[in-house]
Amino acid sequence: MTEDGIVNEELLTIGAFAARARLSAKALRLYDHLGLLAPAQVDEASGYRYYRADQVEPARLVALLRQLDMPLARIAEVVGAQGTAAADLLAAYWADVETRVAGQRTLAEYLRGRLSGRSSEMYDKFVVETVDVPARVVITETRHTLADELPAWISASLDRLLQAARECGGVAGEPFVVYHSEVSMESDGPAESCVPVADEAAARAWVEAHGRAGATRVRVEPAARLAYTRIAKAQVAHPQILAAFGAVEQWLAGEGLEMAGPCREVYFADWDAAGPGDPVCDVAFPVK
Repeated sequence: MTEDGIVNEELLTIGAFAARARLSAKALRLYDHLGLLAPAQVDEASGYRYYRADQVEPARLVALLRQLDMPLARIAEVVGAQGTAAADLLAAYWADVETRVAGQRTLAEYLRGRLSGRSSEMYDKFVVETVDVPARVVITETRHTLADELPAWISASLDRLLQAARECGGVAGEPFVVYHSEVSMESDGPAESCVPVADEAAARAWVEAHGRAGATRVRVEPAARLAYTRIAKAQVAHPQILAAFGAVEQWLAGEGLEMAGPCREVYFADWDAAGPGDPVCDVAFPVK
């Protein structure tokens, strides 16, 4: 070993490597423990760690990525990627971060309004009406899901149910999603996607033949009066949609009405063709 910490032409002691990487030996031991940057060699007798000079840049990259609060698994993917793939992985991660922060910002604004007593101002932006809907036969799919997985599941489940309904006499009404319990990052519902069908017998036969491990079934949705407010595509995302639910709940209290069932979202427009400001969904509560 030479005086500057070089073991041979290729390997550096952890102290020398830490100095070159501008990191602490403690950080390097942590990266090794987390599986993010393993030493090139570990002396079996002494346990000393040795690194190659070409590991300096990966070490610095790990340190910078950790400052972005990137999960360990994604850091490992970025560090191990080749060519421009690493930059693409980082871009995808940061897009997710910005989406999450935008949602948190909206939620914070909503909560500030509630905590400061300005809820009525927010809710007054929504027009609440009532509509009577008849009893309908629906084919449904139910799942326990958290908020981050909810949009993808709604899209996929409604696509499956719409296709099933077309094979069961046709779609007989607007698809909707019922929330039997809260769906958030801590509560997983369940949520139930529903599509009205024209032929109950055909729908039951379809479920018997194709039901997804008991998650798909056919039931009769009873006739109900719904109190609802219509929202645009940009308002459907969580947490923006919370204000719409709050507006309907406040309206119910003001009208002396009680909820008669779980809340729901009714989708009446072509989601893919709609723009951010186009009405696509009714946020509704059965009332009595």
